[in-house]
Amino acid sequence: MDDLLTLSFDSQMPLGVLAVRLIAASVAGLIVGFEREVRNRPAGLRTHMLTALASAVFMLISIEMIHSFGSNDDTTQLDPTRVVQAVTAGVAFLAAGTIIHGSGSVRGLTTGASIWLAGAIGLACGAGYLRLAFLAVLFSVLILLPIRMLETHLFGKQPIGEGKDDE
Repeated sequence: MDDLLTLSFDSQMPLGVLAVRLIAASVAGLIVGFEREVRNRPAGLRTHMLTALASAVFMLISIEMIHSFGSNDDTTQLDPTRVVQAVTAGVAFLAAGTIIHGSGSVRGLTTGASIWLAGAIGLACGAGYLRLAFLAVLFSVLILLPIRMLETHLFGKQPIGEGKDDE
């Protein structure tokens, strides 16, 4: 218990590893948020970057706590999946705030989903799964950009500023 009250600047992970994971999360959030920013959505670059970064920090805290307090103690119950659950719930709450329902239509679903994805990508970066994170970024770009063009072409959905936009 005394370990919990000790002020420490030590980390089990080297500073460079921590920095790379946090930078990766921020860059991933930037890439996912770029399309939302271009479309002038309520949540753009900064929101997606901060969501991914915060998720990565929560994951890194979980990993560091396991190294510091839970590796050799049967009484300490540290489970990184609890962090994933908590971050998922928190990010879902944030994402829900971007969804607007009114006048018989729902707007902001894609932005909400992209914020949720930014949280997942941040968790992956924080856990060190950078390949998984950047595959998710790649797929998100492929979903957000070409699929949007396909929707416009096949289903007549108008880009922002040219008529009703349902996202």
